[in-house]
Amino acid sequence: MSVVVELAPYACDPAASRGRLHAEPESAGRTAFQRDRDRILHSTAFRRLKHKTQVFVYHEGDHYRTRLTHSLEVAQIARSVSRRLGLNEDLSEALALAHDLGHTPFGHAGEDALDRAMGEYGGFDHNVQSLRIVTALERRYAEFDGLNLTWETLEGLVKHNGPLTGPHAADEQARVARAVAPYDQRHPLDLETFASAEAQVASICDDIAYSNHDIDDGLRAGLFDIEHLDEVPIVGPAFAAVRRRYPGLERPRLIHEAVRRMIDAMVTDLLTETRRRLEAAQPASADDIRALPEPVAAFSPEMAAANRALKDFLMERMYRHWRVNRMTSKARRVVRELFDLMHGEPRTLPDEWRAMADGPGTPRTARVVCDYIAGMTDRYALDEHFRLFDRYSTT
Repeated sequence: MSVVVELAPYACDPAASRGRLHAEPESAGRTAFQRDRDRILHSTAFRRLKHKTQVFVYHEGDHYRTRLTHSLEVAQIARSVSRRLGLNEDLSEALALAHDLGHTPFGHAGEDALDRAMGEYGGFDHNVQSLRIVTALERRYAEFDGLNLTWETLEGLVKHNGPLTGPHAADEQARVARAVAPYDQRHPLDLETFASAEAQVASICDDIAYSNHDIDDGLRAGLFDIEHLDEVPIVGPAFAAVRRRYPGLERPRLIHEAVRRMIDAMVTDLLTETRRRLEAAQPASADDIRALPEPVAAFSPEMAAANRALKDFLMERMYRHWRVNRMTSKARRVVRELFDLMHGEPRTLPDEWRAMADGPGTPRTARVVCDYIAGMTDRYALDEHFRLFDRYSTT
């Protein structure tokens, strides 16, 4: 039997949306946020996430997470949390599905390389690129570029990590604010406030999914073993609890049982702390959430510290593992060499991209090349590099 959840007063109501940049008739069968979710799901950028990896290159194994599977897992957790908090599940889901659209091939290694290549042209940030994709680069509709998403979805996309300007903005957000400014001038997104509770939930659920599933992938890849996790907060106690209840459980089941307990512990803490903050703040509207001086969706101080320790473990034992370092080194070279060649020789770009460039070495050409490379999958980037740099390639 389906459960109808009444929205809390501080939830985003699609009927009260601030609308879209380009006015459109409302759908008879879907809310505004449901339409946003569906447009994201049908976008080219979303399909490409299938072959964009987070830590491992696409060909290293069929069972490692990709940006696509990660986004689906974030969406599931975000919907569950939003439902229990009386928030709008459709908006949280749309934001969870869209949050990685701007990622380059090869995960953060590709982003770092593209950021350095674009250093004198404003740099590169995947959150800004996500905004570019949904407001300009997706070209599917007859009447506008982009997906023409609602204000609330765009706001959550650019501000899910917090305000970009004003007294509550983190220092590292200044560059993002500058990059977002041209769009904000056309369609103001209130960059000085926090985003909606739905966006905050999607952001922290991204953190939950990322850390826990990297434990799963790291164990599967043999980058570390279960005994290395004994002293890691959240993780060690989860494995110990499973061992006590199921002595001699086979390794794959042991890992899955522990990971699901880790996710449950973090979600339970998130719900408890968020409810505590909501009770203290007594917000009466979504705008009251935005006006608060701190996020309303958060871990408790104890869980936040444990999560930082988990991230420190993953940084040392997984992201800096020599096998990952080799992939990272290769990925950076591939991205940088593609950028330098195409920026200097825009005639090597496919016709549709070459038509948007304006000559070798220019800022406009740099942006076109950046958009082209950022949209590549791991596989396509490696193939394109082979075609351009292997002297015997004829394609």
